[in-house]
Amino acid sequence: MSPTPWTVYGQPLTSRLLLGTAGYPSPQVLADAIAASGTQVVTVGLKRILGAGLSPKDSDNGFIAGVRDAVQRHGARLLPNTAGCRSAREAITLAQLARELYDTRWIKLEVVGDEHTLQPDPWETLIAAEALVREGFEVFPYCTEDLVACRRLLDAGCQVLMPWGAPIGSGQGLVNPWALRTLRARLPDVPLIVDAGIGAPSHAVQALELGFDAVLLNSAVAKAGDPVRMAAAMAQAVAAGRLGFEAGPIAAQDFGRASTPVDARPFLLA
Repeated sequence: MSPTPWTVYGQPLTSRLLLGTAGYPSPQVLADAIAASGTQVVTVGLKRILGAGLSPKDSDNGFIAGVRDAVQRHGARLLPNTAGCRSAREAITLAQLARELYDTRWIKLEVVGDEHTLQPDPWETLIAAEALVREGFEVFPYCTEDLVACRRLLDAGCQVLMPWGAPIGSGQGLVNPWALRTLRARLPDVPLIVDAGIGAPSHAVQALELGFDAVLLNSAVAKAGDPVRMAAAMAQAVAAGRLGFEAGPIAAQDFGRASTPVDARPFLLA
């Protein structure tokens, strides 16, 4: 049994795991991890490519070609991201380059405001989101779990939100589940993807059990002892978490309650 499909920007998806492409031991391990994860959305950071001295039109570069080949082979979609940007202006420029290079309106908007926590800058993120939506981009904003800031991004035209679970690459899991639970309850019809901080399959299960639609992770797989096996584990974790949410878990209680009737009859007969 599989979880129900979901939709983002009109694109139906069955996998609820989005996978990054940075830090893998080799292009082959990356390709194998994509296959093992069953992901349908793969992110790639353009600034890292430009930082290596490559042109946006350098489609023959081994990394770009390798990612494209792996993505196309498994029927996934590319989600370019503006990782490494520190201002709205920089993110907007990078998004425009990404659209030229990858021929997609999808963009993961990431504008970091603090070097220690890598927390997103809510003001610069909002400015960039407003501009990119006006230009026809379909924006996936990396944000905190702050409800008001998230609503401002929705007002700007974003149709999906990507609140962090913990600082990027920290592997801490969901450090503020109360706020994430509140965000889910207050925005019941908005696709929500936990982005950043996932370190173990149990963290992914927790996010999906809270009712989030998906998780995006990179380091948890790329830096694992066996990235391919971890990718498979994460795929099973998100499926299990979502199925559990859809099944409707019993409510937690502060007291015990016998699961077997005292009259020893396991079923009630009409």
